[in-house]
Amino acid sequence: MSSADKTETTKVLFVCLGNICRSPMAEAVFAHTVKQRGLHDRFVIDSAGTAGYHAGDTPDRRSAATCKRHGVPVNHRARQVQKSDFGTFDYILCMDRSNLADLESMRPRGSKAQVSLFGAYDEEQPGSFIEDPYYGGNEGFEVNFQQVARCSDGFLKSLGLGPK
Repeated sequence: MSSADKTETTKVLFVCLGNICRSPMAEAVFAHTVKQRGLHDRFVIDSAGTAGYHAGDTPDRRSAATCKRHGVPVNHRARQVQKSDFGTFDYILCMDRSNLADLESMRPRGSKAQVSLFGAYDEEQPGSFIEDPYYGGNEGFEVNFQQVARCSDGFLKSLGLGPK
């Protein structure tokens, strides 16, 4: 890796439907993971929803509580994906096929962002979806937490930044 590569900033956007459960959790877990590895200055990290009906809201209390139980801070206000995000972010990582279809339908021609499922980076369950826990119990949020933690590790590994 050249010295220029060491200072390059990678911009990552996590996306789910409403931006109050899965994507703010993924944002928080990924940010926590890169901070623990001393890589926080190499990333710009955000999250958004394909729909805007929760814009301005804080994350679902169950999502925030699950992160807190694992020592992961959450500080986010929901927002909707904008067309400009496809030019701003290098990676747009979504949680399920519905999110992926929505993103592909709004993606401007020639955009630079690589759009994919975050679950593709889960080495234990490759290609898995990070299911929406909103209408279920607390256990769904714990399942999501474990998934996004594994996916965060896998994504960093794909960038050549995995654990030594």
